[in-house]
Amino acid sequence: MKSSRNIIFFTILLSIVSCKEEENKNAEVPTDKPNIIYILADDLGYGELGVFGQEKIETPHIDALAKKGMLFTQHYTGAPVCAPARYMFLTGKHSGNSFIRGNHEWRERGKVWDFKEMAKDSSLEGQYPLPEETVTLAHKLKQVGYTTGMVGKWGLGAPHTHSVPNGMGFDFFYGYNCQRQAHTYYPLHLYKNRNRVHLKNDTVVPHTSFSMDLDSLDVKSYEKFTQAAYAPDFMFKEITDFVKGQGTSPFFLYWATPIPHVAIQAPQRWVDYYVEKFGDEAPYLANKGSYFPHRYPHAGYAAMISYLDENVGKLVQQLKDQGIYDNTLIVFTSDNGPSFAGGADPDWFNSAGPFKGEFGKGKGFVYEGGIRVPTFFTWPSKIKSGEISELPSTHYDMMATFGEIAGYTAPDDSNGISLLPTLLGTNTQKEHEFLYWEFPEYGGQVAIRMGDWKVVRQHLKDKEKPTLELYDLANDPTESKNVASEHPDILEKAALIFEKEHTQSEFERFQIPLLEQGLLHEPN
Repeated sequence: MKSSRNIIFFTILLSIVSCKEEENKNAEVPTDKPNIIYILADDLGYGELGVFGQEKIETPHIDALAKKGMLFTQHYTGAPVCAPARYMFLTGKHSGNSFIRGNHEWRERGKVWDFKEMAKDSSLEGQYPLPEETVTLAHKLKQVGYTTGMVGKWGLGAPHTHSVPNGMGFDFFYGYNCQRQAHTYYPLHLYKNRNRVHLKNDTVVPHTSFSMDLDSLDVKSYEKFTQAAYAPDFMFKEITDFVKGQGTSPFFLYWATPIPHVAIQAPQRWVDYYVEKFGDEAPYLANKGSYFPHRYPHAGYAAMISYLDENVGKLVQQLKDQGIYDNTLIVFTSDNGPSFAGGADPDWFNSAGPFKGEFGKGKGFVYEGGIRVPTFFTWPSKIKSGEISELPSTHYDMMATFGEIAGYTAPDDSNGISLLPTLLGTNTQKEHEFLYWEFPEYGGQVAIRMGDWKVVRQHLKDKEKPTLELYDLANDPTESKNVASEHPDILEKAALIFEKEHTQSEFERFQIPLLEQGLLHEPN
């Protein structure tokens, strides 16, 4: 009931704001191409922003930015974990024909999970490289005159290969090349373009557990997990410099912040703020080597999100100071639903909002809590304030959307639609016949959304019996009542879509045998 009241509250609030705004915005794309900033949070749940109903974590700057634009309440990631979600955003492809459909750490190279070995040998960093002919939206934007920059977490290639940001359409890159390195916010180095930039941090291996000979209630016992050089500080400095350096030329900035992906590590001033707000709590000790321990895990997790919020506010103010805010499109979203690991507590924070966010329903799974993400678009000169869209949409729509805005044609093999008509308030919006997910991890999963119908199949690769699930999202957003037995026609329609949209991955690890064999027609 609390989640429902939250949704009603912000719907009324945004409607009030909308009524106060002028109604006569020009419905054409401006002659001057807008700057585009795409902010991709990492593991931020649908309910972890104030504007989406969060009551414990404070996000005033993000909330204010959202209220100046259009909230998308039915926006989805392309995949429920990091790498494939990022690939689908950049290429406009859904997971039925994606090159990357899950995380691929390229283990054939050797000790890729050994932090110390990676420090000595950069060829062990990164993930499996994308094909050299891959076309990203950064490539397309460069072709029509944009300067392209990326700051944050890459996760789609490796050093010394063509598959680094500078080889995939970005003029500038600063951040983590490797998503495993991003398991600490105090790394030994980041990358600036293709080269390492060493930071003044000591080697504290990610996933180090708490030393049980120490007092777990003493803050000093956790000191080694907070070091000198906090990576998000350095990355935000590069964002500031990149935006400042563009002058009046159009730019695209992909801000792939690692926040709030665990480990829980945040500036102490924000941790102190939330300790005072929340009071004392039990420590998180990471006894099984799950990320890093933290004396105040709730306070630390909230602190990371409020730190991100603070920097979003600084960026918006910079855009205003440079006189380019009005003609800058800002998209804010998340790569997937909330984490259940590393001290994150999706139940306590109500991180998935009106959906379920615990293990099995949040990150890593194709239920709503794992794939529906908090999203809004703000473009002051074009999008009316206080707007709310219930259009089902997805990350892989960005290739087509940015194309219509910037003036390029999306690749023929992309799967998205342009959302520009909705953003401009015209009545010409094309809608998806379906949204599609196949995810080979966590037992093998597939899902299709058709209108308000959602088909889910689990356990397609493990030893458990495959599920056959159908949910009416309009009346059952928590996916609690399986009505598959009542609608065989919907299931058959979904099976035909799976058959048509799926192409076999060249990686055995990404293959789902029941899809390859066309067996999803059978109610196993």
